Amino acid sequence: MYKKINLALCIAGVLLAGCTPDNDTSKASKAVDLQPDPVASAPLDTAGSAEPSVDDLHALHQRLLTMDTHVDLDVSNFTAERNYTQTLQTQVDLGKLEEGGLDAIWFSVYTGQGELNEAGYAAALENAIAKFEAVHRLTEEIAPQRIGFATTPEEVNTLIDQGKLVALIGVENAYPLGTDLSLVQDFYDRGARYMSLAHNGHSQFADSNTGERDGVWLHNGLSDLGRELVQEMNRVGIIIDLSHPSKTANMQTLALTKAPVIASHSSARTISDHSRNLDDEELMAIKKNGGVVQTVAFGAYVNGKKYDAWKDKAFAVMAREAHKTGFNLLEWKEVAQLDHDARHEYMHGFMKLRAQVAPLVEAEVDPITPPVNVQDFVDHIDYLVQKIGIEHVGISSDFDGGGGVAGWNDASETAAVTEELIKRDYSEDEIGLLWSGNLMRVMGEVQTVADALNSLPPG
Repeated sequence: MYKKINLALCIAGVLLAGCTPDNDTSKASKAVDLQPDPVASAPLDTAGSAEPSVDDLHALHQRLLTMDTHVDLDVSNFTAERNYTQTLQTQVDLGKLEEGGLDAIWFSVYTGQGELNEAGYAAALENAIAKFEAVHRLTEEIAPQRIGFATTPEEVNTLIDQGKLVALIGVENAYPLGTDLSLVQDFYDRGARYMSLAHNGHSQFADSNTGERDGVWLHNGLSDLGRELVQEMNRVGIIIDLSHPSKTANMQTLALTKAPVIASHSSARTISDHSRNLDDEELMAIKKNGGVVQTVAFGAYVNGKKYDAWKDKAFAVMAREAHKTGFNLLEWKEVAQLDHDARHEYMHGFMKLRAQVAPLVEAEVDPITPPVNVQDFVDHIDYLVQKIGIEHVGISSDFDGGGGVAGWNDASETAAVTEELIKRDYSEDEIGLLWSGNLMRVMGEVQTVADALNSLPPG
């Protein structure tokens, strides 16, 4: 969970509570039709009111199958002693998922970019396997009665019909594969159903978006090994994730792939000019490919200027209060250099401080410089829907990896997104496509492509 956390951003997790309706565990109606009817055009009937009633919102949100395609994890939260059955100082745990009506989450098997050598690959693979095992431990040993593991749309629907939460796995950064593409099948067998070819820093497969900032490129898009990886992911049945690689790498991937792709946590560059977002050329290519852009609720990507202004003021308050308590507030680069145990201890102290200062930030900073909020986030959804069509747009949080906006700062506040979509006259069927229908379609189509490729005669 530590990879992308800007220390000031962490304050946001306790600001501005959103709609948190009473828990309703009835999910039988949520299963997604794997061959849905055409999208309904009529918005939710709110009896002439500009805003839905709490009862209307609660009922609609409970009917939806809500799916978030990017949630980070720390393996220390997947043990017998400390796990998601407890109320943790994280944006996601089982209680928060149930409270917010967030049914399915894709856990991120994330690995930071390291050296492109055998030692680096070995360490990265060890990290990835530990995270795969953590997710399976949660669903098979810690809380199998509350959350199950899925790899297909059908399995998602079955778990929903059983009244369970759903865990899926995506891989953020293919770096742990090293140069051994046989591990793609191994990752699939462990449950991976999407994977990105790079993260922050160029991998052996693809250039990263960070090349824009650094002015340095390694492959000018995809490497030869990266091109092979695209083909192997198509063959095995793992969705290619375009979040994080460079634009050139993404466009080359789209030209090569035989299956639909996703961007598991990216927003629109036209609205917020950040290299992690997708520009209109990339968006139109994803539309042509049949893929889906999972709009991300990450403040710096949603509205960079607004976020930076708020962050600077909020961090000043946090630094002031840290000085009073004697807590040694570190810069992110310093935190990243700590070993696992020291980093875990630091973050425990940081989260405690964050909770203490949140009321001060809300009182001192928010009235002057409001934080990035749900309305800003849904502005990106609106733009993407208008640009590439609702069938190519989805929703992601990047919770516990730096994501969250005011109003949707943890899983318990998930209904706030549905509420904002209703206010903007999206119909129930349209909201269903955004929350899970489009992504489930891509899952099925990628597996269909893999089945077809594997049925071809050798050579």
